[in-house]
Amino acid sequence: MNSPFVVPVVMFLMIGLAVIFRGPLGQAIADRIRNGPGGPAADVHLREELDGLRLEVDELRGQLSDAHERLDFAERLLARRDETAQLPQHREQGA
Repeated sequence: MNSPFVVPVVMFLMIGLAVIFRGPLGQAIADRIRNGPGGPAADVHLREELDGLRLEVDELRGQLSDAHERLDFAERLLARRDETAQLPQHREQGA
């Protein structure tokens, strides 16, 4: 390993790698590390999907609220019917 070519080869490799990583390939690698596998395009896609899911959840909440109101109304009607069935009938006394 004490060859006179080791130092120049290592220096040449270091300079070459520095040039490569400072160029577009290095920028692409840095962007990939910063933004993850999908990059900004994947973020936009995920954000659109998330917005769609939020709208769907809001719609489902509205439907659930409507169903809850209808259930409350039906329960009140049933309770009122049971109360009227339990009340004694008023009979007129007289002739």
